[in-house]
Amino acid sequence: MATYKKRGGKPKTKVEKQSQLEENSTTAEVFNTLDEGASRTEAWVEKNQKYILITVGAVALCVLGYLGYQQFIQGPKESEAMNEMYQAQDYFEQALTATAKDSLYNLSLNGGEGQYGFLDIIDNYGGTPAGNLANYYAGMAYINTGEYQKAIDHLDDFKSDDAMLGPLAKGAIGDAFAQLGQPDDALGYYEKAVSLSDNEVTAPRFLLKAGLTAMSLNKFDVALKHFNRINEEYPKSAEATKANLYIGQAEAMQE
Repeated sequence: MATYKKRGGKPKTKVEKQSQLEENSTTAEVFNTLDEGASRTEAWVEKNQKYILITVGAVALCVLGYLGYQQFIQGPKESEAMNEMYQAQDYFEQALTATAKDSLYNLSLNGGEGQYGFLDIIDNYGGTPAGNLANYYAGMAYINTGEYQKAIDHLDDFKSDDAMLGPLAKGAIGDAFAQLGQPDDALGYYEKAVSLSDNEVTAPRFLLKAGLTAMSLNKFDVALKHFNRINEEYPKSAEATKANLYIGQAEAMQE
């Protein structure tokens, strides 16, 4: 049967006395080592305290500076940019249904009635969401006024994860390249537009354009791939009926 051996009693034999001396010595060494380590750490901190405080202060300033920038500069700037863009958007929307479209598109680009146009928004608020959106509007305005290279430049600067705007921007770049007589580039951008979203509005639209452009390049196998995808994935779309017609043509041209 195991028994509990009480510790801390007075040693009775010579062996016990020696054992207790060694144990006390070892414990003392451990505490001495810890004390020495702590002393070295304290000495290092004391010696480098100035640099530590500078580093901590710098990090704190960066964090506070970022928070302050977001709250007091970036936030108000974004709100101001959206307000400034209102008139340009109004001109653009009027141009969509107006007879004299070019003049309204030009007003949307360059401003009127003392208000900014999209180009001013881009120049003055380039780092804001409004500045980014202004690139989209400017690109579309240039498409509609026949300035295709400028349209490409602005639409290429526009960045969006939106399921509609992203594909529409890439598809519009494809349209601009098609107008410039660069069908290979146009095909690439139509395919990029399709890859960004499989929604039922933009995907069949740009699949059809991709198929037609591929046919113009005598890439009938590529054209068939795009037309067949419309039939398989978007059979109820307006483009599906046209795709069926072009499938027959592409198959005939392929033979």
